[in-house]
Amino acid sequence: MEALKILFWIALFVIFYSYIGYGMLLFVLVKLKRMFRPQPQKTSISNYEPEVTLFVSAFNEKDYVADKVKNARNLRYHQNKVKQIWVTDGSDDGTPELLRNYEGVEVYHQDERAGKIAAMNRGMQFVNTPIVIFSDANTELGPDSIQEIVNLFSDPKVGCVSGEKRIYSKEADHAAGAGEGMYWKYESQLKKWDAELYSVVGAAGELFAIRTELWQEVEKDTLLDDFMISLRVAMKGYTIQYNPNAYAIETSSANVTEELKRKVRIAAGGIQSVVRLKALLNVFRYTTLSFQYISHRVLRWTLTPLLLGLIFPLNFVIALQEGFGSMHLYSLLFLGQVLFYAAALLG
Repeated sequence: MEALKILFWIALFVIFYSYIGYGMLLFVLVKLKRMFRPQPQKTSISNYEPEVTLFVSAFNEKDYVADKVKNARNLRYHQNKVKQIWVTDGSDDGTPELLRNYEGVEVYHQDERAGKIAAMNRGMQFVNTPIVIFSDANTELGPDSIQEIVNLFSDPKVGCVSGEKRIYSKEADHAAGAGEGMYWKYESQLKKWDAELYSVVGAAGELFAIRTELWQEVEKDTLLDDFMISLRVAMKGYTIQYNPNAYAIETSSANVTEELKRKVRIAAGGIQSVVRLKALLNVFRYTTLSFQYISHRVLRWTLTPLLLGLIFPLNFVIALQEGFGSMHLYSLLFLGQVLFYAAALLG
């Protein structure tokens, strides 16, 4: 019984650390860094205004073309320094034909559909600006997003900048949208602290940018392209920074079923990423980046889900042995788990 209790508390600690404890530790580390290594006063960087490419991979996105092009042209950055590239491989709904009606928009199309990653790999050969900004066709960018991203690239140590993903809010949102919005608010705060400590651990695919020279082709079967691209930049010795003032807004999943499909894809992509980025687990080589990567991502994607499945029956066995009627600590913890999962099912 003592062995079961020890295993239970170890599992509970890892779960707590993965979702809440790391955020608490990160907060303390950032506070200590501010005390012992105050950040220098920011200087004017208005003279740093490089040309950028807004890169969109689109498959049958005809309904979003007009709004996306208009949004890009309304961004508050020198329009003569913003190049738009769309790769529309496989689209057969008129997306490439519609895009060609817009002056200044470069369209690269082939009839064969090989997937988003293949489109990105093919399209990057046409990028000739020092910074490339990736965005989705169905997202609306904040008016100052490009400038906010470029500002961070004035630091030569920055190789990638992630914007913030925002969800259109509704007065009465469904469970998928409400939960997604809450999750991203929490993730946004963690990213701010991650960036201040050293580096963000992965970028948001809705809006992120890299130095073009750091681009590395991604395997065609990659599920989380944004994560792989950004982390490989970080592994070259650069940091990934985060600026919530650069944001992309999109609608939440249509329903819980669609949200589940997305979460399954992310989970599978997470496991795939851990395997392909196994070198990043070497804390002696990547030090702080490895610590952030393991704490913020690896535990969530590997060990913690297994422990969530283990801790419920483990808690039940211990509570049963201790006697449910006495309402001791293990009984209360088990009751808490039951209520938690019941609330999730009700939602």
